[in-house]
Amino acid sequence: MYFLGIDLGSSSIKLAVLDANTGKSVGSCTVPDHEMIIKAPQSGWAEQDPQLWWEYTCTGVKKLKDHGVDISLIKAIGISYQMHGLVLTDKDLNILRPSIIWCDSRAAPIGEKYYQEKGATFFQDRVLQSPGNFTAAKLKWVQQHEPELFDQVAHMMLPGDYLAAKFSGIAQTSKSGLSEAALWDFKKNALAEEVLDALDLPRAVIPEVVANFSHQATIAPHIAERLGFSKDVAITYRAGDQPNNALALNVNQPGEIATTAGTSAVIYSVTDQDAFDTENRINTFLHVNNTEAQKRNGVLLCINGSGILYQWLRKILSTGKDKFLSYDFLNAQAAQAGPGSAGLNFYPFGNGVERIFNNKKSFSGLQNLDFNRHGATHMVRAACEGIVYAMNYGFEVMQHIGAGGHSVKATKANLFLSPVFRDIFVNTTQTTLALYKTNGAEGAARGAAHGYGFYTSLDDAAHGLELLSTQEPQPELKQQYTDLYQTWKNNIQIIA
Repeated sequence: MYFLGIDLGSSSIKLAVLDANTGKSVGSCTVPDHEMIIKAPQSGWAEQDPQLWWEYTCTGVKKLKDHGVDISLIKAIGISYQMHGLVLTDKDLNILRPSIIWCDSRAAPIGEKYYQEKGATFFQDRVLQSPGNFTAAKLKWVQQHEPELFDQVAHMMLPGDYLAAKFSGIAQTSKSGLSEAALWDFKKNALAEEVLDALDLPRAVIPEVVANFSHQATIAPHIAERLGFSKDVAITYRAGDQPNNALALNVNQPGEIATTAGTSAVIYSVTDQDAFDTENRINTFLHVNNTEAQKRNGVLLCINGSGILYQWLRKILSTGKDKFLSYDFLNAQAAQAGPGSAGLNFYPFGNGVERIFNNKKSFSGLQNLDFNRHGATHMVRAACEGIVYAMNYGFEVMQHIGAGGHSVKATKANLFLSPVFRDIFVNTTQTTLALYKTNGAEGAARGAAHGYGFYTSLDDAAHGLELLSTQEPQPELKQQYTDLYQTWKNNIQIIA
């Protein structure tokens, strides 16, 4: 019983095939072999070509076959994807424009305008937050700035919805996906039609809404034949990358917390309350296991500049175009500098508007740089510290609204591969960190197995999930990191 998981990120697409009987991956790959391009036609914009996502996915399936995975044994597909992106197609699913992805800032003023005009109460009562820079605001931007193109729109989808539509030929979206778009009414447990009316957006562009776990569609016969799937393979799961990361770590019940530090840095806490921050610094979405009988929401903190900052350091510290430093080398550099990076502070806010600053673009860069004192080791460690401090700044807000905690789960990947980063994280947040061997693609495969009915519960779907290590804060470092964080935080009022 094999299940395919696909994790559509902004840097790459990962695929994994899960043997549901053992709970272990039998094959995985990442495509392409370089980081995907994010195009910025104007400052603050961020776009990608959805057709490339599909082509890379097909390449990934071929790589799995080349690695000896019997694709014909796959029973269902699960899809995880970068959240908040906008994909627009005509009625034949032809792409009308590049996708406006999650870190694109152009629609933030539109979201703020309608938030002010209709009032905080209107939006917080319905979608628990401002439309901000989410998909609904991006759709409104296209309507205002590209009206002739907008007239051709038949379907508005999130990135994972488009990938699913390429498999099945059917445009669909999910309930949790609509909550990511600021288009889910948490009180009515339905599409937020009053928000569509407030933004003067047509209902007709919203495709069929499906449950996260369900027999959503069967892949089209010509796609099955082309890729080597059996003809009855179904799409049985889809979710945004952060809810899916939580599922991959078996974080599905109130009080459980997941974190990740990929392109962006995220802390994601599950709650049974319609929790929200009145200042919109953190956001609430439907978690994958939300039902009418059992409320499950995910409270999300996002810092845009995380892995992308590390990627930037890797490039600028390298000596040649094709000789980028390895991430292992950067981690080793960070270990050579002590806590506090000899007074150097890094503010990782250089990847679009930041939610924790009310969707404003904020200062990014180094503070207290001393040319005679600081080197690459201090810069890399200061970057790690700055990312964790920014995460903790939002984590304090989560704790204030009752969505915090003292135990966090993470995948041993991206920045959590770095022992220095992990030390900074546990001692700044004062949480216990449990590291697991998994990834988003494997999580999507587990979701597919549950949606197919092989696993009867999400606890069952965690079968085979491997705990690698647990790390506790060090009492002797608590005051030191408290002071370092406070010094960093004191400048937020200046830079934000």
